[in-house]
Amino acid sequence: MTIKGKAYIVGAYEHLTRKAVDKSLAQLHAEVAKGALEDAGLTKDDVDGYFCAGDAPGLGGLSMIDYMGLKLRHIDTTETGGSSYVIHVAHAAQAIAEGKCKVALITLAGKPRSSGEATGTKPRNYGTDSPDVAFELPFAPTIVNNYAMCARRHMHEFGTTSEQLAWIKVAASHHAQHNPNAMLQKVVTVDDVVNSPLIADPLHRLDCCVISDGGGALVVVAPEVAAELNRPKVRIIGAGEAPKHQMGGRVDLTCSAGAFSGPAAFAEAGVKPSDIKYASIYDSFTITVLIQLEDLGFCAKGDGGKFVADGNLISGVGKLPFNTDGGGLCNNHPGNRGGMTKVIEAVRQLRGEAHPAVQVANCDLAVAHGTGGSLGTRHAAGTLILERV
Repeated sequence: MTIKGKAYIVGAYEHLTRKAVDKSLAQLHAEVAKGALEDAGLTKDDVDGYFCAGDAPGLGGLSMIDYMGLKLRHIDTTETGGSSYVIHVAHAAQAIAEGKCKVALITLAGKPRSSGEATGTKPRNYGTDSPDVAFELPFAPTIVNNYAMCARRHMHEFGTTSEQLAWIKVAASHHAQHNPNAMLQKVVTVDDVVNSPLIADPLHRLDCCVISDGGGALVVVAPEVAAELNRPKVRIIGAGEAPKHQMGGRVDLTCSAGAFSGPAAFAEAGVKPSDIKYASIYDSFTITVLIQLEDLGFCAKGDGGKFVADGNLISGVGKLPFNTDGGGLCNNHPGNRGGMTKVIEAVRQLRGEAHPAVQVANCDLAVAHGTGGSLGTRHAAGTLILERV
């Protein structure tokens, strides 16, 4: 069974807050749900499918459907870190195609900023029951040094430079200046990035994403529901998901799970990377973007540095406009999980609702791609191909 054309995104909402000291996690989930449903012209009573991940409090989906008073036929709590919400859109389309639900609600919320969480530099420990912890924790692995390891390997194999990586942050900042809600609105230069403090060699502070509270939500519906709504419609035409881990030490640090999820999504959609007008690419670090662009087929492996240089990702300037809201590098990375906002900005672009300064002309085909976990160890990728109707 294919999901091509079997479901539509009709509602999208990004929470305006970047620091939510006065709100509970459940409240943030409910507020983004309300925003997305209002955007779609629906109410919570229309929802019969709910999708959430590990960011949901308490018993996860069970706690949230109780809190929001939802009556459901279908629930999915797939957890793949920051890519969960990209994968949830695909799973919602699958559930709709199989007749399990007609109106699917997907929510994300988190509060790492208000809790003072040192996300990137704190050793990650999933608990003693996790099979990898005993082998890795003695070396104090952190998120940033895992990604720095990937960056250094890419530089070693392909001659990629810090200046080339910096162009990714530069592009994000050019877009964020037009977003009044972005955490970092100042346009930066390549020199600004490479001269910012070194966090984990070769990644500098400006190579890293922001840490923010907030959240987002999406509403995915069956074609017959979409037809009744007086809203711009975004059709899901392709999806792919894939895990990648260390395979007992047989790992390629320059390759992500996007090398598997991307081709699957493009094949289902029946389009090529060269057909894409806009790309939402997960940007926890600059190296994350570069590797994923290669793996998704926008350039050959090893050519990512040349591809992103000289403003090629800047809307109105380059060949492939990316993350026109400023992305995780400058705008928002709610709950340290960036997949949701990637889909939301892709929806804005396809609707023609992005800021006029960054809106891509004749944007009719977009990709939204996310990774979750750690690029240097174990992670999962989700890829969506979306089409304006």
